[in-house]
Amino acid sequence: MPDPSAAVAAPAGSGPERGDPAHRASLDYPAIPVDGLLRDAARRWPDRIAIQDGATRLSFADLDATADRVAAAITRRVGGPGRRCAITTVLSPLFAGAFYGIARSGNVAVSVNPLHRPAAMVGTIAASGAALVLADPATLARLSPLADRLPPLVPLAELTAPAADPVGGQATPPPPVGPDDVACLHYTSGTTGEPKGVLLTHRNLVVNALQTVQAHHLDTASVTFNGLPAYHLMHLNAAVCAGATQHLYGAPALRGAAGVTESVREAERVGATHYYTLPVLLAMLAADEGLDRLRVTSVRGMYCGGSALPAPVARRLSDHFGIPVVQGFGLAEASSMTHLDRPDRPRFGSVGVPAADTGCRVVDVTTRVPLGAGEVGEIQVRGPQLMAGYVDGASAVDADGWFSTGDVGRIDPEGYLYLVDRLKDVFKRDNELVSPSELEQVLGTHPAVRDCAVVDRPDPLHGAVPVALLVLDGSAGPDHDEVAATVLAYANGRLAPFQRIVAARVVDAVPRTPVGKIARRVLRETYDEPETTEQSRRDAPCSP
Repeated sequence: MPDPSAAVAAPAGSGPERGDPAHRASLDYPAIPVDGLLRDAARRWPDRIAIQDGATRLSFADLDATADRVAAAITRRVGGPGRRCAITTVLSPLFAGAFYGIARSGNVAVSVNPLHRPAAMVGTIAASGAALVLADPATLARLSPLADRLPPLVPLAELTAPAADPVGGQATPPPPVGPDDVACLHYTSGTTGEPKGVLLTHRNLVVNALQTVQAHHLDTASVTFNGLPAYHLMHLNAAVCAGATQHLYGAPALRGAAGVTESVREAERVGATHYYTLPVLLAMLAADEGLDRLRVTSVRGMYCGGSALPAPVARRLSDHFGIPVVQGFGLAEASSMTHLDRPDRPRFGSVGVPAADTGCRVVDVTTRVPLGAGEVGEIQVRGPQLMAGYVDGASAVDADGWFSTGDVGRIDPEGYLYLVDRLKDVFKRDNELVSPSELEQVLGTHPAVRDCAVVDRPDPLHGAVPVALLVLDGSAGPDHDEVAATVLAYANGRLAPFQRIVAARVVDAVPRTPVGKIARRVLRETYDEPETTEQSRRDAPCSP
């Protein structure tokens, strides 16, 4: 396996110019199937612990043997190659062994998020054309009442246990798998529309594993702490590629600030070097009164992604722990990482610089003309980790290899990317572009606001106007309408006229997706006219 830090010639125009301080050296990517990462790790470090989950410890040799058993069992059940096998991405060693086993059998893993509602999971599985479903016990119980709408349901433990393959090892030689064969079918979250089936090849996943190893500074001495709600292929493949040990903890145990602080203590107990979590949980940690009593010694950095990490949160935690607290950016169509803030020179509020061999630019949302440094537009990316296409045959990659992400952002002169919002979330008021995320950042600086969300509401005079949902701090006082009015006056005094929020409603919680993203589509559908208003809907158009 090539060393991810070894530099080779970068493809022309694929990323920052050499000499740019944001540049990440190009990499040499092996033409192997994704399960080859595990086979190589088992050969090089057979006895090293690959995954620890409570009292369960699997060496790389153990995990590789599990993949062999699963490959044999899958072949007996569905044949192949190219058959689709749905698998719930539960944060468990069972998922890791089964995923590599599906790949080794020459078939395609269809990732199914166990946090979704059963009906949504059934829809994903049906759309994929999966021949069987491998599920953890909890998800199996939830799906069983709908079994008549599904292919055969198989417990993950049934295929990963040693008894699953009585003849031992791989029953037949694995089919030849090419780097450009599809390894995984992953459905997007669907937060801004219907989920799309993304086809990821073996090459895509291997490339992104090496890119992540380099960007996250992973090596054989690393211990990654996965405080995440489900398994993500980026974390799995990168750790295996680097020969790092993965400690599985799980975000469901982190609900509430006390759970987050306990996860940090657990990371210290296991000697974690890389602490992976969600931005919303880091925000809880930064606001927790117990933070001052927390210290880390083994943890070299805190990493997150999936939604925005507020700069004040990153700064607070970084200053307290004395380590980088960074966020990344990516999407299903890019396997998924395209950017990560540099741990050695982080910039709070930025998602960092492109991964190795990855290009990034910003284009005008209307004319599609590339924009200069600091200008705001839609983010486009290109690189070897980009998908093979969508399952319906569509491709969103243009003739020059650029993929339009649907995200709005800007790039500073040194190549650091700053996200502004989702393209489908921004709206125009009096022909001026308004970003809900920018307004949320201002609202969040008021001491009475614990959480907030901003969405657009149609308006006959302005086109659309921003309205807010506020979750107040416990010490805010009993008169919520008065506090909300104070918060609006505070925020609007710091916003441009066209950005000013016209109304707010106090709520107990902001609805979010399992990875912490604000469910804006739900908010637009359910927002009721609040009584707390800063200005009437009959106001004249905003002017400077």
